Amino acid sequence: MKLPFTTLTAAASATLLVSAAPLAADDHAVDPTAFVEADAKRTERVAQQLWELAELGYLETQTTALLQSELSGEGFRIEQGIADIPTAFLAEWGEGGPVIAIMAEMDALPGINQSASPLREIIEGKNAGHACGHNLFGAGSLVAAIAVKKWLEETGTPGRIRFYGTPAEEGGSGKVYMTRAGMFDDVDVAIHWHAGDENSAAAQTSLANRSAKFRFKGISAHAAGAPERGRSALDGAEAMNMMANMLHEHMPQDARMHYVITSGGNAPNVVPDFAEVFYYVRHPDPDGVEEIWARLENAARGAATGTGTEVEWEVIHGNNPLLVNETLAKVMDQKLRQVGGVEYTDEERAWAEQLQESLGDAAKPLASAGEIGEYEKSLGYGSTDVGDVSWATPTVGVRTATWVPGTSAHSWQAVAASGHSIGHKGTQVAAKSMSLMAVELFTNPELRAAARAEFDAARGEDYEYRSLLGDRAPPLDYRK
Repeated sequence: MKLPFTTLTAAASATLLVSAAPLAADDHAVDPTAFVEADAKRTERVAQQLWELAELGYLETQTTALLQSELSGEGFRIEQGIADIPTAFLAEWGEGGPVIAIMAEMDALPGINQSASPLREIIEGKNAGHACGHNLFGAGSLVAAIAVKKWLEETGTPGRIRFYGTPAEEGGSGKVYMTRAGMFDDVDVAIHWHAGDENSAAAQTSLANRSAKFRFKGISAHAAGAPERGRSALDGAEAMNMMANMLHEHMPQDARMHYVITSGGNAPNVVPDFAEVFYYVRHPDPDGVEEIWARLENAARGAATGTGTEVEWEVIHGNNPLLVNETLAKVMDQKLRQVGGVEYTDEERAWAEQLQESLGDAAKPLASAGEIGEYEKSLGYGSTDVGDVSWATPTVGVRTATWVPGTSAHSWQAVAASGHSIGHKGTQVAAKSMSLMAVELFTNPELRAAARAEFDAARGEDYEYRSLLGDRAPPLDYRK
């Protein structure tokens, strides 16, 4: 699969903004954003409940139960355990018409936690945190889907709003298994969003990626009394890491590779007979991932041979790059501008200023939370399993300022804001923007057709979906 990628400057892309398509939702007597506004307490409550739970990928049992309960209470039909994933589900309301999907992520990250304080404050005994804002993602998508359901109900518009509960985005590729199982094949358009430190509907692609756990097996022995009898599995892992670090010099500029040693032995005086290292490889194109991956596998084999150990590996996750749809992205940009950014109260400003002291030179003006970034098409260096969905159906996303400007994802500052009113306000902006976008799609068949035409042209006539995971089953225990 080759990624059709072109970088456009903001000035150049501005001339391509959709102008012919009527914005029917804006002129409709029933405003879906009013439903979102009226449901602000639900947004805050659900976001906070998910923040407190902070469940890891494929272990989101209470999280998914909460989301399903909220949706079933609003009359949605629930299908549980889709794609052989116990915590994955879809909820649907409506009949006939187009199918518009809103996706929700829900998993937390291991090894990081923080209170909702602007100062570093670890919560003792808590081993995970929403450092990527997926508690906000889940709550915002929930409220948006309910708002669109109410709009469909009040207007009598034919169509189905479908909510996807998608587990394990963080290294588990939940959406990939759902895509592979055909869960998005009948969807006209899929909508997603993400927490961030700015408001933007820019068309940003992502890197394809693949991960695996490389497991070395050796022979244990007394490290002092009989070292000649031992074959250190940790030596194998470290030798692999040394070769992988040399490989960095000979990778394309836009590629990325990183690792952590997840197991390296328990006592210095025991030659470890087991070691494990967890690798990620990223590249703008899936073929680029494959090329680097083949070299990484050779490094693992060479390391095992040189240290007298054995090695095997298990692919854990893999995502295709995001296929952006500019027809949709430009309309989402208009919807976001219609909603506007995040405005802080005096209390929130004081909280944000205190947190910004920890950001150093990365801090941005707090006023930027109320601004909308310029539209452009560019390459993003993160990876997401939304990428696979975007190759199954036209997909569009938005990012809002749920975090203090300058905050990086996967940081304690992101955890703090995701559990604060600042995060809740950014979530409301996302929910309103998505509800307006969904209504536009229900009422504007020309927009749907144009998005599909761009999608079909980008994929090409001979396109066949290929997962970077192969045919493996979901790794339901990868966080255990």
